[in-house]
Amino acid sequence: MDKSVGKAQKSGVKLEKFQTPRGVHDVLPDDHAYFTIIKKVVRHRARQAGYRRISTPVIEYKDVFVRGVGESTDIVEKELYSFSTKEGGDEYALKPEGTAGIVRAYIQHGMGSLPQPVELYYIEPHFRHDRPQKGRYRQFFQFGFEVLGESDPGVDAQIIQLAHLVYSDLGIADRLSLQISTLGCSECREKFINDLRDYYIGKERNLCEDCVRRLQTNPLRLLDCKEEDCKILAENAPKFKSEICDECKDHHQKVLELLDAIDIEYIENDSLVRGLDYYNRTVFEFWDKASGGSSSVGGGGRYDGLVEQLGGAATPACGFAAGMERVVALMREEKLMAPDKDHIDVFVAQLGFEPKKVALQLLTALRSEGVHALGAVGKASMKAQLSKADKFGAPFALILGEVEVREGKVILRDMKSGTQEVIPIGKAVAQILKRISKDRLDTYDPTKELKKDNSVKPEDELLIRD
Repeated sequence: MDKSVGKAQKSGVKLEKFQTPRGVHDVLPDDHAYFTIIKKVVRHRARQAGYRRISTPVIEYKDVFVRGVGESTDIVEKELYSFSTKEGGDEYALKPEGTAGIVRAYIQHGMGSLPQPVELYYIEPHFRHDRPQKGRYRQFFQFGFEVLGESDPGVDAQIIQLAHLVYSDLGIADRLSLQISTLGCSECREKFINDLRDYYIGKERNLCEDCVRRLQTNPLRLLDCKEEDCKILAENAPKFKSEICDECKDHHQKVLELLDAIDIEYIENDSLVRGLDYYNRTVFEFWDKASGGSSSVGGGGRYDGLVEQLGGAATPACGFAAGMERVVALMREEKLMAPDKDHIDVFVAQLGFEPKKVALQLLTALRSEGVHALGAVGKASMKAQLSKADKFGAPFALILGEVEVREGKVILRDMKSGTQEVIPIGKAVAQILKRISKDRLDTYDPTKELKKDNSVKPEDELLIRD
């Protein structure tokens, strides 16, 4: 213990308790029950659709996001956590979103030579210096899907369907409305941006401070502002659909027809632009119906130019991402209980060193059969141990003392009724298994899934690691 801390405690000085920094939060065990079901659903639906999991580093070179997300976006201008190396020179950033890093990995590892499209999914922490509010944190978790190497509108529809299936599985799809629009290609976009600037010139005094800046740096974001005066102006602003070329119109119409074919309801929203520069053509968001556009639970779209922008070959792509904390918040509002397998079935109580040996043997045997078993290893009284068993909600307890061990017996206690019986130690596991339903047993064995591939040579292993 630090001496200064010890003196402060002895002198009665109250020490300051550390808290999490503003805007971040602990994911506690009850929260993890929700995170676990979200991860299971995402993995299940992704694997069904042929997606494979990828994880990119939390730290990337800053330019990955400056060039990828866009230098004039709020993420880069306001929200990026960036820093230099101690040696100086290299600029790094904590990743604020998943797509740019995945595109960097796609280029770096030559995934363009794989059968196309390459379908990937991720479940990762991200970081933004955002203004903390409900459902928005400075460290947050997202899951997402990315498809690289295919321009067909069927990819757009399938990614939207995949997101919808995840929301349905999690019980919140009815809370959400799918908003969809098109940003056209780069040529359409340039023409539309000029029209937007012409419309807003002379109206600057009615814009918020951010939108005055956006008018010069990122005019599309003017349509996305949540300030009341800006929203009123945006309603009368030029609409993208009237500006896009025939090819982009055709792509958008086919996406909508494909969504109709798979019974995905949507709302066409001409003001939807998304906050990142890499989007083109299809853009979409899932909104909480209760709060409208002020609360997007997830979204995505096409980013056909991003691979080339980060140094790769021209590669069409489309993706989606959702904030896990926001999904959890909606699940809780819907009073949905996440399945929790962190239950205890048996508590093994003991008094004495020899009983402790037998208790550890019983715990080992019970756990090997898939029983969730907990045992006291300290010197607490039997009353205190049984009280702990009750607090953990264990339906059964096995009680061992010096006498029981000498006689080769153990006391099996039903914690709910308070009844108990004396049984041979050798039959304790079998008796517990009779009393516990099979669906409570945790029998997963990872060793059965491991296989050795003797065809891999040592030099191949080096290539794999590199």
